[in-house]
Amino acid sequence: MTAYDAIVLAGGAAKRLGGADKPGVRVGGRSLLDRVLAACEGAARTVVVGGRRPTARPVRWAREDPPGGGPVAALDAGVRCAEADTVLVLSADLPFLGEPTVRRLIETLDRTGREGALLTDAEGRDQPLVAAYRAEPLRRELALLATEYGSLPGLPLRLLVEELDLARVDADPLASFDCDTWEDISTARARIREHGTVLDEWITAVKDELGIELDVDTHVLLDLARDAAHGVARPAAPLTTFLVGYAAAKAGGDGPEAVAEAARKAAALAVRWADETEGTDGPGAKGADAG
Repeated sequence: MTAYDAIVLAGGAAKRLGGADKPGVRVGGRSLLDRVLAACEGAARTVVVGGRRPTARPVRWAREDPPGGGPVAALDAGVRCAEADTVLVLSADLPFLGEPTVRRLIETLDRTGREGALLTDAEGRDQPLVAAYRAEPLRRELALLATEYGSLPGLPLRLLVEELDLARVDADPLASFDCDTWEDISTARARIREHGTVLDEWITAVKDELGIELDVDTHVLLDLARDAAHGVARPAAPLTTFLVGYAAAKAGGDGPEAVAEAARKAAALAVRWADETEGTDGPGAKGADAG
C-alpha cells in the first residue's frame, strides 16, 4: 500500500455536546481520538489538528488560525505539516472506523488515479472527512480558496471538495458513523457491548492500554479458560490464562506462536485433570464402565 500521512481534525466547539471535549469522550474505555488513531496507525506521520491532549501513540500537533476556524482552515494547517504525496483525512469522532476502510481508501486512490477517494455513507452522502487525497491538488485548491475568499476560516468544506476529481467508496456503513450528540455517544457505547462485538472491543482496549501489539487466537484462549473452569474450578480460568501469558513471555520467540504453544499444553493438562475427576482415565475407568 502507498505510504501516506494522516491528518486528524480534532478541533471544533462540539456545541451539540454542550461544549464537551469531544475527541476525549470515551467509547469502550478509549477516547474517540485514540480509536481513530488506531485505525490509521500505518501512517508515516500523523498530524492532529486541535488542542493538545494525551494520546495512545505519538502524533504531531497543529492548530488552525484562529482556533475553531472550521474544517477548511484546520485541513490547511494539517496539510502544511504533511510530507507524503498521499494524505488521509479523518475527523476525530469516528468510533467504528477500522484499518480495512483506511486501506480501501488508499488503494482506491492508487487504482483510479483520481485526486481523492472519499467514503459515502449508507444514504449515499459524501464524507470528505473520511477520505484519502493527493497532497498537491489539495494544497492547490486550498490556495485558490484563500485567494478567492481572502481567508479560509469559516468556509464550508464543500467548496474544497467540489473542485477535486474524486472517487467514491462504499464501505461498512458504521465506518462513517460519527458522534455529534450524546445520543450518538450512547448508541456507540451500546453497540460495542453487543454480544458479537464486545470481546473484540475489550481485547483491543486491553492491548492498547498495555501497549501490546500481539495478535493471538482468542478462541484458543477461550477454549482453555472453559476447560479449566469446567474441569478444575471456576477460579482456575483466569489464573491459567495468566500463567499461559507469563510462560509465553518467558519463553520469548514469536509472540503468537509462544502463546499458542503454552495454551496447547495447558489445555491438554486441563483435559487430563477433568478425565481423572470424572473417572474416565486410570485403573478405575474400566471398572466404572463395567459397572
